[in-house]
This record gives sequence, C-alpha cells and structure tokens, in this order.
Amino acid sequence: MENSLFAYLIAITLLTMTPGLDTILVIRNTTRGGVRDGFFSSLGICVALFMHATLSAVGISVILLHSAFAFGLLKLLGAGYLMWLGAWSLRSAVQKSERRFSGETLLHFGDFRIGRSLREGFLSNALNPKTIVFYMAFLPQFIDPSRPALLQALSLTTLHFVIAMVWQTLLATMVERAKAILMEERVKRGLDGVTGMLMMLFGLLLVWDR
Repeated sequence: MENSLFAYLIAITLLTMTPGLDTILVIRNTTRGGVRDGFFSSLGICVALFMHATLSAVGISVILLHSAFAFGLLKLLGAGYLMWLGAWSLRSAVQKSERRFSGETLLHFGDFRIGRSLREGFLSNALNPKTIVFYMAFLPQFIDPSRPALLQALSLTTLHFVIAMVWQTLLATMVERAKAILMEERVKRGLDGVTGMLMMLFGLLLVWDR
C-alpha cells in the first residue's frame, strides 16, 4: 500500500507539472489579473478534480465512455468552451490598448473577478473529456477493491488537489514576478495571441481526437 501511494504521488506530480491546458489557463489569467487571478483559476481547476473522481468512483464515467452520443456531446461542449476562451485571448491580442503603463500601473495587473476566475478554471477542467478518461484509467490502479472506492478516490484526489494547487500557485507567482516584462504592450499582446491559439488548438484536438 505504501509503495502504491508513493508511486501515485510520483506519477501525479509529474503529470501535474507537465505543461498542458491547466498551465496555459493559469498563465493567461495571471497575466490578466495577477497572482490572485491565477490562484483562484487554479482553485476552480482543482475543485473540478473531485467531480471527476466521484464520477469515476460511482461509474457514471463508464456510461459516458460507452455512449458515443454522451461522450461526443461532452467533447463538443469542452471544445467550444476552450475555443471561446481562445477567441477572447486573440481578441485581446489584436486590439490596441489605450492604457499607458506608468510606473504605478506596472504594480498591478488588470481586472480581477474571483467568480470569473473560479468559473473559468472549473469549466475548463470539468468539460475536458480527457480528464474523465484519465481518471477512469489512472485512479483504479491505486484503489483497493476490498475497500470503499469513493472514499479512496476522494482521498487520492485530495493529494492531487494539494500538489496541483502548490504547483499552479507557484507558477502564478513566477508569472507575476515577471510582470514588468509581461505587461509591456507588445509582450502582453504576443502572450495573449499565443495562449489564444493554443486554447483554440486544444479545442480542435478535442473535436478530432478519438
């Protein structure tokens, strides 16, 4: 059991630190609203993990995996949401900002709204069918069938939650420390453009992936 838990911690840490959609969203939102935006976006992402763990444990994910219509609909919803976020980032990249970044402005990022950060983080993870497949394939390897599956799944997900929050908050802090560079008009628009294109690419890959 101890070896199994150690293996889980190593695997989930490596998977958490691997750049992906969560990383892109945290970086994007941190450049928009500072470390608080990145933190609450990460919190939304990580809260959605418990939803996936619960679905996996009670077997609802199995229904999705065996229903082409349900799974296809989830894929389209997730892809559409990612592409919508990407479109907004691209819009920010091509629009000229009328703000003048004085020394005082550089001390702060732009607009921050806690509800928006939580919602964007939660939906980007909750509507990602790859996360459902991941939890269906990954968690059962570390669950003892002789014990309640839901309790074990939630316990393992709590570890994932802590690791992901620590990593993504650290990432947001590093991004904020580089704000003097990131908030330069050309750099910010370039970053918005790159993250926007990557989000739209993730969305397209969700549509096409089988």
